[in-house]
Amino acid sequence: MPLRLMCVTAHPDDECFAFGGALALAAARGVETSVICLTDGQAATHRGEAKTPAELGAMRRREFVASCELLGVTSHELLDYQDAQLEHAEFATIVGQLVERIRAWRPDVVLTFGGDGALNTHPDHTMVSFFTTAAFHWAGRAKRYSEQLSRGLKLHQPRRLYFLTTDFFLPGRPPLLPAPYSVKLDISNVLDTKLAAFRLHTSQAPLVETTKIAFEKNGKTEHYVLAAASDPQAVAVTTDLFDGLNNTSEQ
Repeated sequence: MPLRLMCVTAHPDDECFAFGGALALAAARGVETSVICLTDGQAATHRGEAKTPAELGAMRRREFVASCELLGVTSHELLDYQDAQLEHAEFATIVGQLVERIRAWRPDVVLTFGGDGALNTHPDHTMVSFFTTAAFHWAGRAKRYSEQLSRGLKLHQPRRLYFLTTDFFLPGRPPLLPAPYSVKLDISNVLDTKLAAFRLHTSQAPLVETTKIAFEKNGKTEHYVLAAASDPQAVAVTTDLFDGLNNTSEQ
């Protein structure tokens, strides 16, 4: 089976704004990709032509699908949690849903945000980091969500967990404490695709415009930190999320 990458996000547009380069590069090399997004972004500041939260959520769901398709994402799913309220959500429930998806889809590599909340220090991003970290570790443990195993799912331990990090800051945003990166990903060949996917989020057009200069200056790389791995190893700076992994995953 091909290598598989799963990306867990909080809002529609995270998949391109934050992880678009990694997803497009993976698709180009034949890696199967999955994006799990927890909310439909109804609490966004920018609301396009939507007159109600429900209209905005429906619009952003469509934008999410279009963006994933442009990025070459193999499988995508948007869940029903409340935007801007993930810190109050039931931790064990969300982790269980992510464990179930990891066990079913069986990724080799998992990407998500770091605890810093990313460039806009969003608390939802921080919470997604915590949920995904727990799911990464618990998907391979028989004592966690054992009822899933009785339904036919099998344990699965992904081989690497990466957090998104950064080597620059957005002007006018609160300061963050980014993790030192261990992967410097050259996305120059897919930057146009990443930005085109971002523009498909038409409800967020003002955000696209306000971040344009920052992406023009810093957008040719994405940075990740290796947060966990299935084998003990020293951390060195690489240019490949799949460095050293086999060409085919162990399904």
